[in-house]
Amino acid sequence: MTGYSILMDSFPKSDVHASTVDSTESIEQRLSVFIKQVSGRALIMMESATGHHDVARDLVQESFIALHQHYAKRPASEWTPLFYTILNNRLMDWRRQETRKQKRFAWLRPSVIEDDQELDSSLLIEDEQNINPAEFLNQEFTLQEIQKAISRLPLRQQQAFLLRAWENMDTKTTANIMDCSEGSVKTHYYRAIQTLRLHLSQFNPE
Repeated sequence: MTGYSILMDSFPKSDVHASTVDSTESIEQRLSVFIKQVSGRALIMMESATGHHDVARDLVQESFIALHQHYAKRPASEWTPLFYTILNNRLMDWRRQETRKQKRFAWLRPSVIEDDQELDSSLLIEDEQNINPAEFLNQEFTLQEIQKAISRLPLRQQQAFLLRAWENMDTKTTANIMDCSEGSVKTHYYRAIQTLRLHLSQFNPE
């Protein structure tokens, strides 16, 4: 362990950098700032995906450690996509382990279509532009209500929404992290926005 702790910066990432990188800062100092900036949102993403706070915290911390061990000397501008790629890989590993554990009870559960199956090209929808997560906050939804709505999304929609809307990543970078096509990212993102609006309208009916 490196001693890194998760600090809760859970609101959507701003387009404007929170601070200017000081060239005199050490790598450790810059990594600490980076962790503070992304840890809260990453934790929300993993809690939504796993449904377990302790599991989510472990996945985030392990990903920070891996980033520190293998990519600390890479330019700071590369840390965010590298971190989320590591985090996504660890989440997929966790899901595979959970699937193996539950496989013997699979006959008790109804079959479902996996959300990350290849999508029909006829269903690919143009990505919405300038989606602002603050539109939900401005409607007086609590962070808990927003997180609950996100947790009800299929995993791939969660990832697409949080990476695109909360981390301000472009479609190409999001596709690389999620290991899928840009068209799939656009579809998952579009569906996530529509579903979130529907879920959140139940908390704030007109």
